[in-house]
Amino acid sequence: MAKILYCLYILCNRDISLNQIIVAKKTVKVKIPRTHGICKVSAAPIRKKPDDTSEIISQLLFGELITILSKKNKSWIKIKCEWDEYIGWMDPKQLKGLTEPEFDLMKSDNAYALEIAQPITYGETSFPILAASSLPQFDGMTFTITKEKHFYNGQVIVPDQVSISPELLIKVAKKYLNAPYLWGGRSPFGIDCSGFTQCVFKIFGIRLPRDAYQQAELGEMVDFVSSSNVGDLAFFVNKEGRIHHVGIVLEDNHIIHASGMVRIDKLDHFGIYHKGKRSYTHTLRFIKRIL
Repeated sequence: MAKILYCLYILCNRDISLNQIIVAKKTVKVKIPRTHGICKVSAAPIRKKPDDTSEIISQLLFGELITILSKKNKSWIKIKCEWDEYIGWMDPKQLKGLTEPEFDLMKSDNAYALEIAQPITYGETSFPILAASSLPQFDGMTFTITKEKHFYNGQVIVPDQVSISPELLIKVAKKYLNAPYLWGGRSPFGIDCSGFTQCVFKIFGIRLPRDAYQQAELGEMVDFVSSSNVGDLAFFVNKEGRIHHVGIVLEDNHIIHASGMVRIDKLDHFGIYHKGKRSYTHTLRFIKRIL
């Protein structure tokens, strides 16, 4: 009873700061929930199940945002990616927690890294980030995540300041040439076919879904290979007729795509012709115009 009376006395006779409650001389800070996160490593795996041996279904690149959907003990969180709404499981140690206002701030004024790998520094910490990484609130040299200022002196693209052209898109796509194929990968050091197309378009601020069959739902249909433009997306089917592969159309009936590695092959109305194998490796379904 004495503590309650003392508390009332304090409340009536002291100024209380916004996020503090003073009770019996003890200060308790109100904890704002961190229901979102931002990737704080070069590339973090997103897994199908909450297990280190589970299939990697995608990757989160530095600076990309997520929303926390649920948790499983302290080792795993189920997340939804802000960029493409992909859902999977991640190790929370590879993320920095964000409040709702911080999350909203990080979504605006992003630049996207053009360098295959270029270090960032903050404080005494330095590590490389990869092409298509997100740099929130970038001012030409620095960007800030919550209160931490990061330095980056590599090339970037700020979509609002660049007029995208098919030629520029292809120049960026060719930066990934010879990157090894990796199921679920989105990095120049391991990437799959739809991760490749997604990251190339992301650098220009264009959102593509994560998987090839999802990307096939976008854009305007192109009737013939001969009518295609540089920068169009070509989609290919497996034996069951399902979309399972995608690449970016180049000039002179060629295509750049991730198959074994990011490579350039011949494209015609049958599909992708592999000169080394002297055979077709992928069956063309249709071409879509995104730009």
